[in-house]
Amino acid sequence: MGRAFQNRKESMAKTSDQKAKVYSKYSREIYVCAKSGGVETEGNLALQGLIDRAKKDQVPAHVIEKAIEKAKGGGGEDFAAARYEGYGPGNTMVIVECLTDNPNRTFGDVRHCFTKTNCKIGTQGSVSHMFDHSAILVFAGEDEEAALEALMMADVDVTDIEAEDGKITVFAPHTEYFKAKNALKEAFEGIEFEVDEIQFVPQMTKTIEGEDLEMFEKFINLLEDLDDVQKVYYDAEF
Repeated sequence: MGRAFQNRKESMAKTSDQKAKVYSKYSREIYVCAKSGGVETEGNLALQGLIDRAKKDQVPAHVIEKAIEKAKGGGGEDFAAARYEGYGPGNTMVIVECLTDNPNRTFGDVRHCFTKTNCKIGTQGSVSHMFDHSAILVFAGEDEEAALEALMMADVDVTDIEAEDGKITVFAPHTEYFKAKNALKEAFEGIEFEVDEIQFVPQMTKTIEGEDLEMFEKFINLLEDLDDVQKVYYDAEF
């Protein structure tokens, strides 16, 4: 599987407007995660991982705290997950994950991004079968065998594991996320995860260039500008 998961890069927040978009996306995701799984990070590993990622992306503490406090109240917006799939420029395959309080609006907005760049939105499952829905955990270390043994002892179904440049990367089915993370935390005291996510990882990638690359970048920028879009996954390689 290698480093395919690195294919999806977070947008760099170079302006206040871009930073506000990043903060908004994290705020919404933290709120939904805390509301559905509980506000205590000890019992909600997904929330802990999300907060850690937000801090690494320099989301202010008050934004995180406000989202959690909002979840504690039990009221607020009723967001639902929505996933759209389709074909981007150069016949690339794309998965768009959203959190929305108005599915009809979100579908229309996402479809507009596809049509505006001469792309084709598909039905659910049209491209996701060419991606692995994987838990990805990356941490500092070199003893790949010790990490694998800890995961095996916890009966984790490991898809792949690699050690490179002083870092160990573990891939597992998304359903094994909590079990894998707990096993590593118990085996390695003080472990800190550089990557702690569930992603769609392409089974194969395709290289795009020229006009296809230009249109692809425009397509991704249009999607990431939508408030409801949380993450975009694709099989394109530049």
